[in-house]
Amino acid sequence: MESTVTVDPSDGRPTKRPGYGQLLRTPRAWTFLLPGFAARLPFAMLTISLVQLVQHTTGSYGVAGAVAAVAGVSMALLAPQAGKLADRFGQRAVLVPGVLLHSAAVALLTVLALTGAPLWTLFAAAVPTGASVPQIGPMVRSRWAARLGDTPLAGTAAAFESVTDELTFVLGPVIATALCTGVHPAAGLAAEGALSLLGGLLFAAQRSTQPEVTPRPAAGRASGTSGSALSITGVRVLAVAFLGIGTVFGGLQVSLTAFAEEAGHPGMNGLLYGIFAAGNTLAGIVYGVVAWSVPPQRRLLVGYAALAVTASTLWAMPSLAPLAVAGLLTGLCVAPALITGYTLIDSLVPPGARTESFTWLTGAVALGQAGAVTASGTLADAFGARAGFAVPLGGTVLALVVLVALRSRLVPKSGGAGRGPVASGGTGRGIGHRTPAAVD
Repeated sequence: MESTVTVDPSDGRPTKRPGYGQLLRTPRAWTFLLPGFAARLPFAMLTISLVQLVQHTTGSYGVAGAVAAVAGVSMALLAPQAGKLADRFGQRAVLVPGVLLHSAAVALLTVLALTGAPLWTLFAAAVPTGASVPQIGPMVRSRWAARLGDTPLAGTAAAFESVTDELTFVLGPVIATALCTGVHPAAGLAAEGALSLLGGLLFAAQRSTQPEVTPRPAAGRASGTSGSALSITGVRVLAVAFLGIGTVFGGLQVSLTAFAEEAGHPGMNGLLYGIFAAGNTLAGIVYGVVAWSVPPQRRLLVGYAALAVTASTLWAMPSLAPLAVAGLLTGLCVAPALITGYTLIDSLVPPGARTESFTWLTGAVALGQAGAVTASGTLADAFGARAGFAVPLGGTVLALVVLVALRSRLVPKSGGAGRGPVASGGTGRGIGHRTPAAVD
């Protein structure tokens, strides 16, 4: 491991290693972190809220999963375009109309489901619902990158953001499930729409921390790409890896719900998913406080292999207690893969494509989640809840094969496109690259 010397951005004092406390003392960080957390929490509530509501009104996990999948696919396809627009015109210009559209689409979908409208109308309403999901996580990451620049704290910020993501996946499903089972099947979706609107508008109001707009044509010339982050091979490889992680999220959301219902304890599904997400959070916290000397490409391969192995055990669990343990172990393997993936992608793209590139990864997770929700729901309906766990097994194994085969594409070329805080050397703890400020 490395011992690094950096400077606290809040007062300029040298410190031995950048930590979470030092990161949170970054001037004006809290002005976007608090509203950002409120605005990104609904992302973790959307899928399970849709599944709960549509399954209640139609009686089918397959249909519920398919509606949620349409929303996820819409988000995966259109969210990167919103990220590109945010890079070009500014986050506020994209976010304000986006959250207004999203809250209206959620309200429409809720009304259609409760009034017994034809199924095709649910699928139609799911398109704008997913397409307008606010991309708060990528926007927060872009604000960190703009504020920290080429400093070791950039790596700590990457870990902190992954921990925050996992925390939302601890709280979101639990809150949504509690609302859907304890208040009304539509309460989770209603809360998701309201939080997206209020949190998104509060986040958009923080103009002082918004990254400066970077013209995309200049970024495209600098990177040697056609102007899209997805034209970089390494970004596509990471997108496949995140697609596999999405199958874990989506497969577990549906399969745990069906498994708990089969076991006669339907209210336990939120707790089971919360245990899985708590594993993510714990692993992310620990991962972020370690000064790694192992290259991130190798860490990703090892961590992803562990994820594939643990995900392969879920289908064999005979009851709720061992399933909770297997879910916890699976969760412990997710956060390291996510953190390392975000670290690598930031080293492969130019600053003018940050929000878009982060959004491609978020969209890949959503796309994997959407496909897994549909497949797991169909399998659960046809063969029982345990069959749904075959989806995260297959998704992670296939993604691991791609990672192993194309691992050389994850190494940034010397003097290449990546000019973000990680690419230029500022990695610090949890990343594994060296910085000019590093001292052995």
